[in-house]
Amino acid sequence: MANIKIPKGWEIPENQVTPESAYINRRKFIKDLGIAGAGALSLFGTSACAQESKVAKQLEPYRMQTLEAKKNKEFTVKREQTDEIVAATYNNFYEFTSSKSTVWKRVERFKTRPWEIEISGLVEKPMTLDVDDLIKQMPLEERIYRFRCVETWAMVVPWIGFPMKALLEKVQPKSEAKYVKMVTFMDPDVAPHQNNFGLPWPYVEGLTLAEAMNDLTLMVVGVYGHILPPQHGAPIRLIAPWKYGFKSIKSIVSIELTDKKPRTFWNVILPREYGFEANVNPNVPHPRWSQATEWMIGSMERHPTVIYNGYGESVAHLY
Repeated sequence: MANIKIPKGWEIPENQVTPESAYINRRKFIKDLGIAGAGALSLFGTSACAQESKVAKQLEPYRMQTLEAKKNKEFTVKREQTDEIVAATYNNFYEFTSSKSTVWKRVERFKTRPWEIEISGLVEKPMTLDVDDLIKQMPLEERIYRFRCVETWAMVVPWIGFPMKALLEKVQPKSEAKYVKMVTFMDPDVAPHQNNFGLPWPYVEGLTLAEAMNDLTLMVVGVYGHILPPQHGAPIRLIAPWKYGFKSIKSIVSIELTDKKPRTFWNVILPREYGFEANVNPNVPHPRWSQATEWMIGSMERHPTVIYNGYGESVAHLY
């Protein structure tokens, strides 16, 4: 009898994986944007090549710092992932700028070593850990995850990290702990958008303890086989792949276990638009746009959004 493989909900069919060729084929990209004329094509192509070259040069020192990580075959796709250059040039990192396409330019002065993470609150063993010591202590693995932004763009990325559960077990949550509050760095001299004093800096995000202990919840320290570059949230960030991207906080400096639901950055600013739960759901529109479809960066092609971003069999029971 032939072996039949039933795909997991998160395994992405070929037609939903961003091919590298879609990014390189700028003529189609320009046509999709409605830009016409040979002059415009030539100018745009030259500009795009120049940007690719600059980003590739920026990534060189990070690519040299490879990470030994076991590939977790439970979380993988068999086709091409989002091209690394594409993923490095389209990022939400609000501390630096609100422009996703220029984050990579703004993080040049951001130093991510040395770096410490404080873990405190309702735990038996509070501790402060150097990120590189933590990396040495944890069993790293590579997982290829879907990533879905609330703004409807998406990508497929090979993250390297360890389950958040492993870190929380290390500090031993107390019985009264119900939530995990995470805070990012605060340095307005390096991150200019933090000079906007009308916003509730530093960036804060949170999960329920049950969400944090779920096997999918990943503390990420690398990407594409090497340590994280700054625009991806170096040196350590969260990935909760069934939630919209703003829940996956970058550049974490503290983790606190608490019995109270934390007041999170976007939920404080726009509570009607950004709820605490923030699970990917095509049936619940954002107040200003539909969530029924998503587009893969690098291709501009739209695909139906999948509830819980395709991870329902692992997380639906939480809700």
